[in-house]
Order: sequence, then C-alpha cells, then structure tokens
Amino acid sequence: MRISNMLLSTLREVPAEAETTSHQLMLRAGLIRKLAAGIYSFLPLGHRVLNKVENIIREEMDAQGAQEVLMSALLPAEAYQESGRWEVFGPDMFRLKDRNDRDFCLGPTHEEIFTDTVKACVKSYRQLPQTLYQIQAKYRDERRPRFGVMRSREFIMKDAYSFDMTKEGLDESYQKMYRAYCNTFDRMNLDYIVVDADSGAMGGSGSQEFMVKSDTGEDTIAYCSACGYAANVEKAECVPEKLSKEEAKPMAKIHTPNVRTIEELVSFLKTDSKHFAKTILYQAGENVVAVMVRGDREVNEVKLLNHLKINEQDLELASAETVQQVTGAAVGFAGPIGLSVPVIADKEILEMTNFVVGANETDYHFENVNVTDFQPEAVIDVRSITDGDVCPKCGKPIATTQGVEVGHIFKLGTKYTDALGCTYLDENGKPQSMIMGCYGIGVSRTIAAVIEQFSDENGIKWPVSVAPYQVLVIPVSMREESQVTLAEKIYHDLRAKGVEVLLDDRTERVGVKFKDADLIGIPVRITVGKKADENVVEYKLRQAEEVIEYSAEEAVEKACGYIAENIHAQK
Repeated sequence: MRISNMLLSTLREVPAEAETTSHQLMLRAGLIRKLAAGIYSFLPLGHRVLNKVENIIREEMDAQGAQEVLMSALLPAEAYQESGRWEVFGPDMFRLKDRNDRDFCLGPTHEEIFTDTVKACVKSYRQLPQTLYQIQAKYRDERRPRFGVMRSREFIMKDAYSFDMTKEGLDESYQKMYRAYCNTFDRMNLDYIVVDADSGAMGGSGSQEFMVKSDTGEDTIAYCSACGYAANVEKAECVPEKLSKEEAKPMAKIHTPNVRTIEELVSFLKTDSKHFAKTILYQAGENVVAVMVRGDREVNEVKLLNHLKINEQDLELASAETVQQVTGAAVGFAGPIGLSVPVIADKEILEMTNFVVGANETDYHFENVNVTDFQPEAVIDVRSITDGDVCPKCGKPIATTQGVEVGHIFKLGTKYTDALGCTYLDENGKPQSMIMGCYGIGVSRTIAAVIEQFSDENGIKWPVSVAPYQVLVIPVSMREESQVTLAEKIYHDLRAKGVEVLLDDRTERVGVKFKDADLIGIPVRITVGKKADENVVEYKLRQAEEVIEYSAEEAVEKACGYIAENIHAQK
C-alpha cells in the first residue's frame, strides 16, 4: 500500500478528551475517529488491526472445535423477558420499538439468543456437545463511556457458548476455551494473568478473567507470587486479620464534636484506624441496609450485591436525608447499636474488641464496643482485599496491580437452558436441560490493551502478529530518482514474498515521515537514503533503538526472517 493513496490522518497534539495512552495513540495514529461519546469508527489502519485480532481469535477458536455463526444485533425482547434479564440490564440496555410497538433491544450479549437457537436445532444427545461463537458488535449504554474503545457504548466482541450433557462435559469445553484464550493472547505477546472473577449479570457457578497488566486498567487484580493465586478484587476472598484480644470494657458514649471521618477520629482519639468500625448505609432497592467494616477497610460492593441478590443499578449510597431519617444523626455518626435496619458485618468485625462506632447521634460515638453489643443480620466477607493482606490459599502476602479485562469465561450451568426450556432427549428418550458455558473476548478492547503494553513516548510498537502492516519503506527524498527506484524495488520484492508493506511515497520532509513511522508503529522500517546509489539502506526495528546498514537484498531477507519468526510467536 502506498501512503499517498491511503486515508491516513495523524495528529501531533494529544487530544484533550483522551486520558489513557491507548486512547491517545489510537486517535493520533489515525486508527479510530470519534462519532459520539463511546462510539467510534475504525479507519483503514485500525480496521486492519481489528481484522488481525479477529483472525487470531478465529484460528484459535476453530482449532478447539468451535463453529462460527452470526446472530442479529437487533433482538426481540421475548427471550430476555423469559430469562428475567430484560429488567436486570436496566438502563445499560438500548431498547427500542418497531412500527408495531413490539419491544426490541440492541444486543448487549447473546446468551438467550444462542440458547434459543440451539433449542430449535438440537434435539438429541447425539448432537452434543456443541460450541458456537460469533464476532459482532455489542451495545451497552454505559453511564460514563471513557478511555476510548476500552469502555464504549458500541464494541466488537467475540462471544461463544458451549452446550453439554454433563458437568464433566462442561469442564472439558471450558478447558478448551481456556486453551484457546491462552493461545490467542500469547500470539499477541500480551503479558496477562488469569484471575478468579465475579460472574455478575451473566450468572453461573464460576468464572475467570484474562487480565492484561496495565497502569491505566480499570480493574484491580490481587495475586500471590508464592502460590499463583489470582483474583479480581471484586471476587478475591479476604482472610480476617487476627488482632490481639483484649478484655471487654464497659461501653461508653463519648463526645466527638464535628469528628465524622475515620481520619478525624484517629487524630481526635489518638489511636489507629484498626480500632474503629465504620457503618455505611446503602439504599438497596426499596430497602436500606447498614454495612460494617473495620476503619481501614473499604466495602466491596460487588460482594454486597451478591449477598443481597440485587442488580448493580439498585444499589447506591444512602442520601444524607435517608441517613438522618434512619439514624437520627448527620452523616458520619452512624453505628450498629439500636439501628432499625439490617446490619451486615464483615467477618473481620468478629476479631475486634473494644472498638469505636458511631452512636447514631450527631457529634457522638460509642467506645469499647464489642460484637455482643449488637446483633448483625449477617456476618460475611464484604470488604475489598488490599496489598499485604493474607493470601486465602497459602497465607503469604497478597500484592495488587491494575489490569484491563480482555477475556472472561463462565460456567453457566442450566441458568438459561432451564429458563428457556432448552432440552435434549437422552439415551432413554427423556428430556434433560443442556449445560452451558459462556466465553467472551473484547476484540476492540484487546487492541487498546496491546497498545497499553506496546508503546513508548513516540507512539505504538505493534507486535508483528497484529500490526496493520509489517514493513514500512521510506525513501528520504521523493525528488531523488535513485532513492525512489530502490525503494520501489524493495517494496515490490517484499510484496512478492507475501509481506504486508507500506511505501511512504509522500513528498513530506523525512522528519515528518519518521515521526509518523514511530507513531503508527510498523514493526520494521527500511529507509532508503543517500547511499541508494550504493544499494545500501538503513534497517530498524520499532522495538529496538539500533539502526543497521544492509544491502537492499539483505534488508529484505532480514525483514522476512523477522516477520516469520514473530508472526506466531508464543510466550
């Protein structure tokens, strides 16, 4: 491809709207163009990368026996109503009506649709197992779309669904998809970690996320270097810290004027945050609940949602008016003693003695409180894990890092097949519910994750496997016939060998060409300059600093060798 014929618009300045490295570089390198908040068009370079990622996914899915289909993105409401998720998705679902006033949505995910399809097509145990997948646009009306294609309202996703007769069959299908995912992300050279995860709105008995390590990742990963345990903090089990026990002292009310926060209490009472239990009120649908965690801990709202069995959109911090109504006090003085609403205590509260809580009276707290002084409705793990906490598997210290979720695999069981009546006839002619698995890869998000890991201050540094083009040939001056002639020869020689090559035949200054070369990140650059008459060119890898002189023939040979070596590179 000649750049002079290409729709390529690079930017020198960082767009003000772009917060993350990947968002900045995708806009600056001309991979995408913003249409509206959370909605992007893929331009030629970006579309080529998208196709590369999709094809890697296809190859690995096909290698595990999965079959590709394509479902509609415009979906009738009935299947979601039957499964109960028409309400679960809440405002995140794009809903519309046709001219006959029938309800439809733009597909946020396709569990119900695949289940309904298999229900219609599979009748006998002889037709199982089946694993089907598609690569298609999904739509979710994100409350706050951000970070470019990382969290957008329209995104490309690979979603797959397995259908088995037994739990053992599901385990086998799940492991095949696990292998496909590892192979997929290995081929992109991504540094990722597989973590235990919360199943969220998808439901099911268990799930794992494939997380790409990134400082700008929205998710926090807890991991143990000693035993390999890893989990999203939403899911990570917290082991209560054993504090030294004290003999119980008489509870007493103390005056704490204008002292509302844990930090203020620590200073006022001259102690540490481990001696406090904070009580936080939540509006959970139509009800109010109180959640207690130690003063230096944070409530894990995903764990709370799972305990309450409600949807994310139904949980929020109670308003100041609600706090006043429930506790009789201003915000900052809530406590568990005498509350009229259910109290959910974190397990760590049971390890505490003689601690401080709010007195449900403005400017007052209770000190020397013990668990015998109030009656929680439930004692559960409801806090978030932090650096230095104990690993739930081996007891060694936990560390945390940020990550971008690029893949998620679920064991769904019969959640959807029961709801939609998706059965098969077993060997005895009796109907049985199929057992499902669900497997997703964020295709457009994966591109952003690659850029987060493979970039520098000058631009993108594409791995060969997903680069839009593999080699970039730059004649320094289009006015020099010898440079143009040699650049054209190299260009044609590379194309003849099956290499995806760009020729920068613009009449721009060479400095502009080099800037764009680094920005768009083509893995190999061959520069034809002053030594063209001697058949000598400069050869440079985007991943390296060194510039080496070779003959034109050697440069072509080196480029072909480097591409062949790295195109299917495994970690």
